Amino acid sequence: MELFASPLACSLASHIAVIEAGLPVTIRFVENKKTDDGGDFFAVSPYGYVPALRLDDGRILNEGASVLQYLADRRPEAGLAPAWGSDERYQLIDTLHYLGTEVHKRVFYNIFSSAVPAEAKEAAKADLEPTLAAIARRLGDRETLVGDRFTVADAYLVTLLNWAVFLKADLAKWPALTAYHRRHLQRPSVVQAMGVEMEERKRRAA
Repeated sequence: MELFASPLACSLASHIAVIEAGLPVTIRFVENKKTDDGGDFFAVSPYGYVPALRLDDGRILNEGASVLQYLADRRPEAGLAPAWGSDERYQLIDTLHYLGTEVHKRVFYNIFSSAVPAEAKEAAKADLEPTLAAIARRLGDRETLVGDRFTVADAYLVTLLNWAVFLKADLAKWPALTAYHRRHLQRPSVVQAMGVEMEERKRRAA
């Protein structure tokens, strides 16, 4: 399998999941809609965004929630997703869609995208702290978002919280959320994935 990613973008969550599960997946970095071999990324992803996961038979998964769950299900013993049919699996799906729509798309996309009108961008910036407060309530005093172990939902939330820190959001307002972020930033899979992606960013800037 091949995971098409952009350094420290939302695809970081999938990169973390690959490492957590110990899967034989090649990471292919995309830059300016070009793959690392100079190919047209739109030939891989018709939408032009990451993550895109090319399966061994050539099929493509192109949405974060499906990519994350597919990776988790390839190595169920890693515990990155609860078993299908369990209540916790539906909590995971609920959480992934919440993070993908209400947090990623509605807030962060509108802040970062150059295509978004100024009024919508300012509205999203104003909504960042209320959104972080809502995440903190959802997390409560637990160490993980779903169940009692690290799942792909946590890989996604760590990525989103990285963006919040980049935007200078004051996570200290929510001590449990701050502790959650710091704890998972020390997780070996997170350290490894972020290290690789930071090196890729440095390479591009050189």
